[in-house]
Amino acid sequence: MENPGPCRWAPWLAGVCAVAVSIAGGAVRAQGDRETQEISRYVLTEAGLAKYSAATNNLSKLGKSVQSGCDDKDEETPSSLDKFVAKIDANPAAKAAIQGAGMTTREYMVFSMSLLQTGLAAWALEQPGGKLTPGVSKANVDFYKAHKAALEKLGAASKDKCGDSGDDRDSGDDRDSEQ
Repeated sequence: MENPGPCRWAPWLAGVCAVAVSIAGGAVRAQGDRETQEISRYVLTEAGLAKYSAATNNLSKLGKSVQSGCDDKDEETPSSLDKFVAKIDANPAAKAAIQGAGMTTREYMVFSMSLLQTGLAAWALEQPGGKLTPGVSKANVDFYKAHKAALEKLGAASKDKCGDSGDDRDSGDDRDSEQ
């Protein structure tokens, strides 16, 4: 079976989503409130997007060299932004890939989660009767909409490197078909 390379980062993206969900949970309420506010107050900018894109591309180039830190199925997904940042920073190659793009790991994660939050809000606005989600910046939604093509291209490039055909009918994990 061929090394899926950048697909090794898919668990990290799942972790981002898990952290976003856990922040809303009661177990980490005080810290979650602080983290939720930090994410909600984050302002998406051209400079931030350029650094985020470079960091994401740097991470995708790491492939198998950081595999050992990403595939720990026995480890729990970090339950807070602080713990997620610490887990990434514990991997020197991942930390260097992000810092090499001019971002701290925390900024990279906050930018990622702000994009997730803003993307969901933009989608909600497109629905019949859609309204801006409370706590989400309209300026960030406008930024997201203005850069949607670039963000989709960044996501598509990652999918292409993972061997995903982009077909919505499958999960994107084409490794089983190679056996």
